Amino acid sequence: MSEFNPVAADSATTSSVFSLPPFSCLPVGLLKRLLPPQAAVARLICQFRDSVLTPQSAFDLECRLGELLRGVGRQIVEWLYNDSEPQLRDVLPTQLQVGDAWYQRCSSKTANRKVATLFGTITLMRFPYRPIEESPGCVFPLEIRLGVEQARATPALADRIGQYMAESTQQAVQSILRRDHGVKVSVKVLRKITAGVAGGMGAHRHAAQVAKILGLLTKADVSSGNRRPILHVGRDGIFVPIRKARRGTPDYREGAVATVSVSDRAGNRLGTVYLGRMPEEGQFTLSDQLTALIQDVLKQWTGALPRLVYITDAGFHQTKYFKKVLRRMRNPRSPGQRLKWEWVLDYYHACQYISDLGEALFGEGREAHAWAAKMRHWLKHKPHGIHRVLHSAAALRERRGLVGQATDYQTAYDYLSRRIRQLDYHSYRKLHLPIGSGVTEACCKTVFTQRLKQSGMSWGIEGGQMVVDLRVVKLSGIWERVREEYLRSKTVESMRTQTEVPKQPVRKAA
Repeated sequence: MSEFNPVAADSATTSSVFSLPPFSCLPVGLLKRLLPPQAAVARLICQFRDSVLTPQSAFDLECRLGELLRGVGRQIVEWLYNDSEPQLRDVLPTQLQVGDAWYQRCSSKTANRKVATLFGTITLMRFPYRPIEESPGCVFPLEIRLGVEQARATPALADRIGQYMAESTQQAVQSILRRDHGVKVSVKVLRKITAGVAGGMGAHRHAAQVAKILGLLTKADVSSGNRRPILHVGRDGIFVPIRKARRGTPDYREGAVATVSVSDRAGNRLGTVYLGRMPEEGQFTLSDQLTALIQDVLKQWTGALPRLVYITDAGFHQTKYFKKVLRRMRNPRSPGQRLKWEWVLDYYHACQYISDLGEALFGEGREAHAWAAKMRHWLKHKPHGIHRVLHSAAALRERRGLVGQATDYQTAYDYLSRRIRQLDYHSYRKLHLPIGSGVTEACCKTVFTQRLKQSGMSWGIEGGQMVVDLRVVKLSGIWERVREEYLRSKTVESMRTQTEVPKQPVRKAA
């Protein structure tokens, strides 16, 4: 019986692995590129095995190995992308139509030395096509086919940049790109790539949000419980620091957010999608986006109509949207019939006005807090609770007079008495309706505050909206779906060549 030789076994295994078809069919040019990093990896392995095991050696191993593997990825990507277009110009068509314009092929390839990938920056050699007639500039079919964003980033890295910019500042994103991808980009290029991603993905946000809400409604429809599923909508405003033309304190203007959520038959919220707009006079864009989202969801939903709830505070734009849009909205299944929306005023805003009443009646102190706590309980748990609250406040004023300011009392009393229809929390809770606008108020924080209101920040409208568009896609949980649609939309199915141009019939002379 022969003795087992581990060295020979390792050699045999290695030979058999590298003789497999996937390795044997690789081009010689690519294999030559991979030899130096392969040797570097081998040396790193030997060094680690010969060294004393310590936390520092383990740390150094992984960091160095990561750099080497990133280098391998860069070599492979660069070779494959450059090999995708024929090296010989005669193989390519002389003329090419992209869009509505025709282009003439140039004589030789040119280099784009600044194409950033997940593995680092590569040089892309490609044939330029010069416009035959007046046009903005040359086109590069290879870059179009690869989906290179703004001629500077591959789709994979552009997607990462979009996600990074949705969460972090420009300086932080530049640091991440240098550390994790070995890519250095200027602020100008970073903004250009981000604008391309935000604009491209923004075009597919609406359809993805509609699909997500329909999925949530399907889940809610089969849930257990004795109530109808709920589609609840909210909107709110938030002040954003806007950069002035001249240096100085930023000008704060009101931006806007909106949410569309679905709750199941037991009243449990299943999910939410978000909308956000930078400050705009009248907030018409947000209103149009929210209206289109609601209408398309109801138009495509085939099940029983969910209960429709609008829950907000009583701000100007919130009130106007209900009166001008929701209250007049038609049922897409029965256009002659208006939809029935239940407007719920945020319970915690109402409670603040009850506290104001207590301070006007009793002054600041324990007595005011005790009365306000009792009224809040009545408002939430008693039938016709708001009537009880208003009756108690009026009776105490008549009997005892006011300790605080009369204007504070009247403001709070008028706010509650004019909105009695939106304050029936006892009935809302029986129907499992939400009574707080916490989801929408949290949207202000997650969409705007966490990213756009950090210390020292101020924004232009376009730059801020670019970030907001990315954040609403990410926070709505539809990033992957939107990215797939965006990349699909960038795919060029065909480019017409000169030989494919239909011939025009020749007219004979009369």
